[in-house]
Amino acid sequence: MAKGKLRAAIVGVTGMVGQQYVRMLENHPWFEISTLVGNRSAGKLYGEAVEWIDSYEPSERIMNMPVRVANPESDDVDVVFASLPTEAAYQLDTRYAARFPTVSDASSYRMEPDVPLLIPEVNPDHLSLLEAQRRGRGWRGLLVTSPNCTATGLAMVLKPLHDAYRLRKVVVSTLQALSGAGYPGVPSLRIIDNVIPYIKGEEDKVAAETKKMLGKLTDSGTVSPDPVGISVMVHRVATIDGHLESAYIETERPVDVEEAKEILRDFRGRPQEMKLPTAPERPIIVREEEDRPQPRLDRMAGSVPGMSVVVGRVRRGLDERSLRLTLLSHNTIRGAAGNAILIAEMMRELGYLG
Repeated sequence: MAKGKLRAAIVGVTGMVGQQYVRMLENHPWFEISTLVGNRSAGKLYGEAVEWIDSYEPSERIMNMPVRVANPESDDVDVVFASLPTEAAYQLDTRYAARFPTVSDASSYRMEPDVPLLIPEVNPDHLSLLEAQRRGRGWRGLLVTSPNCTATGLAMVLKPLHDAYRLRKVVVSTLQALSGAGYPGVPSLRIIDNVIPYIKGEEDKVAAETKKMLGKLTDSGTVSPDPVGISVMVHRVATIDGHLESAYIETERPVDVEEAKEILRDFRGRPQEMKLPTAPERPIIVREEEDRPQPRLDRMAGSVPGMSVVVGRVRRGLDERSLRLTLLSHNTIRGAAGNAILIAEMMRELGYLG
């Protein structure tokens, strides 16, 4: 273990998001991978258990690490990154959180009143929910959740516009990449030469989670969801990575298109102020070309590749109180592993990791 680094467990390490955790944590300045967990592959070396689908090749040390069965009561780590299917997360996320600071990508506990649903640039103040969480649940550890990958890009873009113009209504149509379905994901004969206009539970998740992240803390120590109306229509398309979203936005105040672009370009959050290792210099990149963003060209945008949301085609809507735009975010980096690592970095700096 490198001196001064925190020991990190990756739970669900062989999946697509688990592989992103390995890639992003292997040379991280603050965290060191110490434990790999994957129930179906337990007992194997990681190199034997994983079907690596990224061009990145992990080190020999990582490939020769044993994959262990989940055992939260006996593990000894400083932080847990959990990327589990929903049902498994219901069972394991809280068992890990009872002992360790845990950041989960699963949807299982995102909407619990005492669980922060966090994008560090958007709602870092929601970390204060952890005080009530620890008191109420009697945990030594804690649980913070990272949002739905589609909600992540949407909330990042809506936040500065909401602060400037107060949003009334948002109508979103998405084109979501195959990696959002995990591996092996959608059968090839269903998606080649096709678009599937349905992803189970996705539309309600995106709307509800976005409203929670834009919501305000109440005096009672919970989050009051923002009243903005959000309607979502989702589609699975045959791109590998990168969720593209087209949004129509209605505002309470008149919108100047050029001003709105500058507001998006100028947006910065606590991670940028704190200069966290995984924080991109510009969380939102605005492009002026008439045909951008595009997943193949823009999904790895940013000073930390894949951590910036790319916005384009910003233009007036039906009247002076409306706006149209297209946004793109990398669903397994900013929408999953990268956002969770950024959460953990912020918690380390704020003293939540011991």
